[in-house]
Formats: sequence, C-alpha cells, structure tokens
Amino acid sequence: MRKVLLVLLIFAAVVLVAADRIGVRVAQDKIGEQVAAQYDLQQQPDVTIHGIPFLTQAAGGEYEHIEVAIGDWTEQGVTVTGVKVDMRGVQAPLSEVSKGSAANVTARTATASAIVPYDVIKKEAPKEVKSIKPKGDDLAVEMTGTILGFNVAGTAVVELKPTAKGIAVTPVSVGSNGAAQIPLALVKRQLTWIVPVADLPVGSRISQIQPTPDGLRVAATAQNVHLNDLQQAGNTRNPG
Repeated sequence: MRKVLLVLLIFAAVVLVAADRIGVRVAQDKIGEQVAAQYDLQQQPDVTIHGIPFLTQAAGGEYEHIEVAIGDWTEQGVTVTGVKVDMRGVQAPLSEVSKGSAANVTARTATASAIVPYDVIKKEAPKEVKSIKPKGDDLAVEMTGTILGFNVAGTAVVELKPTAKGIAVTPVSVGSNGAAQIPLALVKRQLTWIVPVADLPVGSRISQIQPTPDGLRVAATAQNVHLNDLQQAGNTRNPG
C-alpha cells in the first residue's frame, strides 16, 4: 500500500508539473496575442513568464517577472529594433484574466528597451554627416562639406539627450582638417539634429541612452503601469 501511495504521489506531482508548464505556455500565448492586437503588430511577440510554479502565481494573481520581446517597432516613421518590455510585480487578478479583461491588471514597473540603428540616426542627420560611430557615452561623426562658407572636413563629438521631440544630437567639440577654425556655436546651430523617437511601448518617454556597436540602446521605465494605458498608447501610435 505504501508503494502504491508513493507511486500515486509521484504521478500527481508529474501531472501538476505538466499542468503548470501547459498553463504557462497558454498564458504566454494569450499575452502575445493581446500585445500583437493592441500594438497592431504583424508578428506575435515572444512572451516569457518567469517564476515557478506558474499555477501558484496565477491563483494568487501576482506574477514576479514577465518579458515581452516585440522585435521591430516604428514610431513617426523611424524603426527601432530589438524592442523588449520587462514587467515586474504584475498584478493580474484571476477573475479579471479569466474574463479577458485588463481593467485591473497593473505592473509595478515596466521597462522598455530598444536599439536605434546608426543608419537610422544618419538618415535624420544633416547632409554634412558622412559616418557615425560610438565614442564612450557620445558619438563621433565624420563631416565633409561647407557650413556658411566654411569648409568642413573632420570629426565632431556629439552628445545625446532625450527630449520631448526625440533624441537630440548636439556637437560638443570639433576636430581636425579645418573644422577647428569653425566656431563651435556655429557648428551646433548647423549640425544639431533630432532623431524622432521619444517614447517606447510602456507609455513613457526615453530616459536612458547608451551607444553600442550596433546603435543606440534606449530605455524607458514607467511605474505602476495599467495595461489599459499600454493599450491606449498602442492604439494611438503612428503606424509603421
């Protein structure tokens, strides 16, 4: 009898584990469907619900960590890549989820990140900018051309700053081959530009910018996010 009971307990544990894994896959798929619909995405994003057991989280209505990998994202005609949303402390009452409602679903924090490729940044730049590469927390740009009669042939270091209109790219120094004779104030006036990416899909403005070999890694973090707010943000974004 003891052996039979042990076998039954082992079987029950296996069934619970299987049910847990099936449940998390179903939930991830449903979240992916909702995000795709809210943001009018062509492909369903990959969703990962962290934490074990999933069924305990679902029953309690609180999820430790949910990641959503969206991929490409277009805003104001500018496409960024590798968009991810990292949500922590997600409150999703089972009664709401079972009805397919997001009215009372919240996340303690939601951080979106993405890469703005350098070719996208160059596309928005003045015609004198020929190439762009990272330089610490700034960018180094190669310039060729003329500015108000001054020949430009050298390197400028530009700083990056998030603004309400997008990422502001502003020269902070100019270098060799004739560029040094041009007043910095003039260079700033002629060679400052905006990359029109201000927000990411958490309804929050970009607050972090870090150059990488592939482009600018940008991030935006929002606190106490309501999923309904994300839906409204998705429904009002500019189409890609």
